[in-house]
Amino acid sequence: MLAAWRLSQRAVTFIPRVRSQTLNPLPMAAAAAAAASPKRLRVYSSVSGDGRSANGAGSGKRVGTHNGSFHCDEALGCYLIRLTSQFAGADVVRTRDPQILDTLDAVLDVGGVYDPSRHRYDHHQKGFNEVFGHGFNTKLSSAGLVYKHFGKEIIAKELEVSEDHEDVHRLYLAIYKSFVEALDAVDNGINQYDTDQPPKYVNNTHLSSRVGRLNPDWTDPDQSPEKENAAFQQAMMLAGSEFMESVRFHVKSWLPARSIVLECLLSRGKVDPSEEIMVLDRFCPWKLHLFELEEELKIDPLTKYVLYQDERSKSWRVQAVGVAPDRFESRKPLPEKWRGLRDDELSNDIGIPGCVFVHMSGFIGGNKTYEGALEMARAAINLQVSKEEQDPIGYLPLLVLATLRRSVLAIAAHMLSRPQVPLDLTLNVCHV
Repeated sequence: MLAAWRLSQRAVTFIPRVRSQTLNPLPMAAAAAAAASPKRLRVYSSVSGDGRSANGAGSGKRVGTHNGSFHCDEALGCYLIRLTSQFAGADVVRTRDPQILDTLDAVLDVGGVYDPSRHRYDHHQKGFNEVFGHGFNTKLSSAGLVYKHFGKEIIAKELEVSEDHEDVHRLYLAIYKSFVEALDAVDNGINQYDTDQPPKYVNNTHLSSRVGRLNPDWTDPDQSPEKENAAFQQAMMLAGSEFMESVRFHVKSWLPARSIVLECLLSRGKVDPSEEIMVLDRFCPWKLHLFELEEELKIDPLTKYVLYQDERSKSWRVQAVGVAPDRFESRKPLPEKWRGLRDDELSNDIGIPGCVFVHMSGFIGGNKTYEGALEMARAAINLQVSKEEQDPIGYLPLLVLATLRRSVLAIAAHMLSRPQVPLDLTLNVCHV
């Protein structure tokens, strides 16, 4: 971790590390002090009037992006490319002048060209449809383009391993999925859901929105390039610091948790012959890993219950696995007749000592001991669950149809049991 911290400080040294909650991470005095050193981040424009754009402003590489209103994708893209060995400590030049852009070592989000061999990473031109690949189909923004080409290098430095290490590739995909892809989608105007319905609430708290609010307000009398460039520095640091927090979370927490879940998943047969019960020998975030690993390894049968120890009470939990990571429905909820019962009443009802509770929805229960929790899971596995318990909503139409069918059959039987009326008499009655 320390090596990665030094990396980020070498790339951007004008302020200490900032947390994602900080919306003003760059004091103006610090920015002025930072501009004195070519090793530190300097953002300037071709129209700033300070003369630096003419001679390259010191030493090192120069990365270009457009001036004017900025967005999260180029802010993050500029931050990321400066974490690479090739562009470490590069100045950032903000301009739309094609003659100046042609002289720069890399250009992001402007210029109308995507050519990684020349480090041109724009996504606005007609015919651009580049995606990340690996099963992801979201059109890339400039941030996604930089990450696609340099993400493995950045992650390998954080892990202090080579780029071809299996964990680098695993994190490369996971961080795109959990962090970068959303920025690509927002910048390209891709809705999160395929629906014409208006959203039920407004969300202006996501990273792209917070970066957008760093643009100088239209009511501010100072609309100078210097003010805009200072704001862009803040945007780079906000987006970059949250990206690095995501990387460090995945290194410190996500990757070890995945290893634990994988080990426990492959040991299900030792827990119960059904292979539908998994025991976490160490608690960790497991839900998303379980779904991804089951799909990746083509696990059959799927896990129905996960057992783990509650750290505070030291009792054990039996949790039903959901049908999907973002769904409340369970693959096999705990039996309906157990739900809402507690302690001795529950133990007496199901014949397992040490029971603590079963939630009213059936998604989780508890027992004082591991052995008791395992017996609860085994009993639930072996108990035949009715269709209405598995899917009470989906079962209702079938129940209605079955009831209607029984009613129709009863009416028909009753009619058949009555004396038959001659056809001609029926016709005579109808014409009276």
